[in-house]
Amino acid sequence: MKKALISIALLCSGVLLSQGVQANAFVNGEDAVSYRQAAFQTIRFNLVDINDMFRGNVPYDLERVQRRAEALATLTQLPWEAFNIPGADHASGKVKAALWQNLDDFNQRGEKFAADAAALHEAAQGGDRRAIQGAFREFANNCKACHDNYRAD
Repeated sequence: MKKALISIALLCSGVLLSQGVQANAFVNGEDAVSYRQAAFQTIRFNLVDINDMFRGNVPYDLERVQRRAEALATLTQLPWEAFNIPGADHASGKVKAALWQNLDDFNQRGEKFAADAAALHEAAQGGDRRAIQGAFREFANNCKACHDNYRAD
């Protein structure tokens, strides 16, 4: 009985330790940069596709807008943790120093960006093109404002 309890205790402690080690998916700051850049590239792809439809560069397709908006609602939740890990501020990447000096503001903008994407997704599900376009404009403007303040060219 004692051996069984000790075995269970060791197993539980091993599980708890492994969960602590897996608090984030990043090995170092460069790994975090790669992750966030990949997330932003995928966000960009979906944003540009919707934008091209509204500009008439490609035919408007509501089902495609809905898929892109759904993807954006998920994707816009991803990159933020990669800015908040130790070493991320010293890794390479396309960010201005102002980001690290205003990380709280940046994180709030990230939350707004994700909320705007959720609103776009909701509008897209409704199917009204004007409502979708308005939600998309808000989403895209927020994206640009963050770039203006925090992205280095």
